[in-house]
Amino acid sequence: MEFVYEKIYVPQKHSFITRRLKMDPNSGKIHSHKNFELNLITSGSGRRIVGNHISSYSKGDLVLLGPNIMHCWEILEMEPDMDPECIVTHFYENLISSDFFKIPELEPVVDLMNKAGGGILFKGPLTEKVAATLKRMVNLKGLDKYVELLKVFSYLLQIEDIEYLALPSSLPHTYDKDQDHINKIYEYVFQNIQEGINLRDASSLVCMEPSSFCRYFKKKTNQTFMDYVKSVRIGIAAKLLAETDKQITQICYECGYNNLANFNHYFKVIMKKTPSEYRKDFL
Repeated sequence: MEFVYEKIYVPQKHSFITRRLKMDPNSGKIHSHKNFELNLITSGSGRRIVGNHISSYSKGDLVLLGPNIMHCWEILEMEPDMDPECIVTHFYENLISSDFFKIPELEPVVDLMNKAGGGILFKGPLTEKVAATLKRMVNLKGLDKYVELLKVFSYLLQIEDIEYLALPSSLPHTYDKDQDHINKIYEYVFQNIQEGINLRDASSLVCMEPSSFCRYFKKKTNQTFMDYVKSVRIGIAAKLLAETDKQITQICYECGYNNLANFNHYFKVIMKKTPSEYRKDFL
């Protein structure tokens, strides 16, 4: 499984960009970026991965993501004569800390954005109003576009039927150097998760001794390195349980565990279900 750290460019003199994007059926890479993202699926369906959360999605799927959370929308089904497509809004990375967002009327918006660290799925009839507004925004510019964005936030704040998708993964927001370090570690974990993760190899990527590296990783991500590795392993296992008919024992070994009891234990701790119970949700 490949992990990619993307750099989303928001043009100068803009606080956000809203684009209609074609979704490539052959590109299902897990990625992250330091921007907030609001994603609306306008056609197509498949499997959504956000952090350690894996579930299906379809047309109308509306998710708000915080910075640096791993995510991927895999395409499993295509509508006849219609390419899979989404409307994505990426926000300037320091948007909510800007002076404009420090006014009292926008405090609820800032609070919502801060709660989106692990992804928020919005449900219910109001999402249709959000979708209609986002579709208009694609063709607008300047102040007109910003006014429509405020309408989107207003609708989102009114939606009560929401689902928090994954535990937040709080990466550093101050130094690009730290972000580069953490993303080197992420890439190493994804590339070596099946063969085995070596703490000394991981720490050498950022030129640290293992003890210093562990303190550094915990400080910058709010989780220990081994807890992160466990969450990646369980995320991969959940994907295999949902999409394949492989035996649970085989999946246990493929995601890096060599002990079935340990695998079952950590899977239930993270996913709140046993592997067999989780698989039944996709039958």
